[in-house]
Amino acid sequence: MTAAENINILGNYCGKRDVKELTPENLQKECHIRQADVMVLFGGSILCGGDVLAGAIKNKIAKCFMIVGGEGHTTPTLRAKMNEAYPEIKTENLSEAEIFNSYLKYRYFVQADYIETRSTNCGNNITFLLELLEKENIVCNHIILSQDAAMQYRMEMGMRKYRPNMKIINFAAYHAVVQEQKGTLKYDTDIWGMWDMERYISLLLGEIPRLKDDENGYGPRGKDFIAHVDIPRNVEDAFEELKQNYSGLIRKANPEFASAKEIS
Repeated sequence: MTAAENINILGNYCGKRDVKELTPENLQKECHIRQADVMVLFGGSILCGGDVLAGAIKNKIAKCFMIVGGEGHTTPTLRAKMNEAYPEIKTENLSEAEIFNSYLKYRYFVQADYIETRSTNCGNNITFLLELLEKENIVCNHIILSQDAAMQYRMEMGMRKYRPNMKIINFAAYHAVVQEQKGTLKYDTDIWGMWDMERYISLLLGEIPRLKDDENGYGPRGKDFIAHVDIPRNVEDAFEELKQNYSGLIRKANPEFASAKEIS
């Protein structure tokens, strides 16, 4: 496999989308509901996640909309890219949720129903989200999760650890396809706010060890942050091949954003 092919295997695996597009018709056809109880955008997403949420709000994809995200390893990039695109939107000292909500108001004249601003990693993204649902007495049997594509699958499995019977609908904030042109890796289309290639590879490579259910992974047999995951053989192979040339890019957990039970 080429590097581009291996990156795309990891990207397709991590960046789950359970519906082709977020429309009531697609939800009915593929998930047998026309409207979810709750949709959540997680602040670890790149900028285009805000557009996904805005479209969902306008299409009434859910009864309730939330943005979850305090400050974590993706926050500096979100602030910088939002400042570059929209200098009018204040980002200094603001949480990811506040930044995305400001963007929704500024560009689309909509906003989330609730925001959560304390979480610092994927683990407490989920636990604080569940606390918010309980605090506000929000009934949630069907939930749409939208996170950065690199972290989407892990977000789902974090929710499955705590709510195994909840109907979870994945819709990663973007779908990236990487091509190799004259020895250079490039995205085949422009994605607003997209990571530079090295960061994207780093995020994807960091996910596979986290998803593993072994002594070093985040599954029940390891750190027990997420539900059990069986990683397909082709994904394992893609990771191992990509690691041969990019081992230095495998993202390590940052203790700065760790909580008592979860790390990023």
